[in-house]
Amino acid sequence: MDAPYGWIFFGNFDLALISLYMFWIFFAGLIYYIQRENMREGYPLENEDGSETNSLLSIPEPRTFILPHGRGEYKAPDFEREKRDLALAPTDGGTGFPFAPTGDALKDGVGPASWAARRDEPELDGHSHPKIQPMAKAGDFAVAAGRDPRGLPVKGCDQQSAGTISDMWVDVPEQLVRYLEITLTDGSKRVVPMTLAKIKADHVMVTALDSSRFVDIPVLASDAQITKLEEDKVSAFVAGGHLYCADKRVTPNSKLRILFDEMGKPA
Repeated sequence: MDAPYGWIFFGNFDLALISLYMFWIFFAGLIYYIQRENMREGYPLENEDGSETNSLLSIPEPRTFILPHGRGEYKAPDFEREKRDLALAPTDGGTGFPFAPTGDALKDGVGPASWAARRDEPELDGHSHPKIQPMAKAGDFAVAAGRDPRGLPVKGCDQQSAGTISDMWVDVPEQLVRYLEITLTDGSKRVVPMTLAKIKADHVMVTALDSSRFVDIPVLASDAQITKLEEDKVSAFVAGGHLYCADKRVTPNSKLRILFDEMGKPA
């Protein structure tokens, strides 16, 4: 007697095959879940003109996260868009053309000098203290090796002095210098990222800026700490100077011209 159709169908399956299919279903669901969780910040995406782009996956429902050190709650996604008019304009009327700055790119924070709207609060260590502090206020810190830059003049790419190194800002938990504090010729203070400065025997060189642009570096609100937003603005300004500090740096031969500037030879 022939077996029922149902028995024939299930007779071609075994436990290993069922387990394999279940794993495929589970893995596909895991990928879907992880991708949606990855869309909690920065979504929905925007086009160049500010309109929202269509996404294959839906934005997840907001979830509330408890922030450490008593900083309250954070809801993600919060669907709040950054309200900032960017001084950029397309180089041509068609789509796909690059945008170019319409003003002072360093001050406007666009292109290579762009910054992210991070929280305007300092990054904290495990003891609720600001991680980055000036060495003069941090306590038991000293220069263990290399040239101590404090007291050395700071020169820009034009080989002119912009001021003097007055302090170093250290990442206390990491025991690493993050910023150099500069007292400008007018008495005001600015900081530049340590990674964008070169300490030489008799001066400190910052090739990204000329001496006249140091005064335009964003000013810190406090002399004892730096916020995450200030870090982004300062780093973007100084790094963006590699392209925007002088008109000749935007030419096709900008890399060659920058090299000549650093060598002190005419371009």
